Amino acid sequence: MNLYRDLFQTFFKIGLVTFGGGYAMIPIIETEVVDKHGWLKKEELLDLIAVAQSCPGVFAINISTFIGYKLRKKNGAMCAALATALPSFFIILLIAMFFHQFQDNKVVAAIFRGIRPAVVALIAVPTFNLAKSAKINLSNCWIPIVGALAIWALGVSPILIILIAGLGGYVYGQYVQPTE
Repeated sequence: MNLYRDLFQTFFKIGLVTFGGGYAMIPIIETEVVDKHGWLKKEELLDLIAVAQSCPGVFAINISTFIGYKLRKKNGAMCAALATALPSFFIILLIAMFFHQFQDNKVVAAIFRGIRPAVVALIAVPTFNLAKSAKINLSNCWIPIVGALAIWALGVSPILIILIAGLGGYVYGQYVQPTE
């Protein structure tokens, strides 16, 4: 069994079949990386997702890079990132070559209007699954709600929200949370 081949095939397939962006990939990544291949534990994947979200750049590339790095350092990171990016590259290249032929087509416009709500669902499901994995409950559900409202309604930078949440988590873990 060749880990590089398996890593490339897994992330190429993920990049090829998932629509709606990186967050829509999370359930498929979890199934492949945790359940099918056993490369990571669910908690490790959750930590990598948090780091990938915190880094600049495309989430899908970030998460695949971090998983590849965890498995095989620099070469694994390059293998997984390339595999994730190639399907989108080829699809966008094809669309760019033929877009002018169907950009004003009413059927195509209607299809895109129908896809938009499905993309929202593809993002919502992993969000709720992540919330469960992160042990968000009634006592702490206000944190993501306030963070989302601050970004959406007040225009607060997501970077500032991440920094405040990290500092708050550190303070909570050091001074508030009872030791086990």
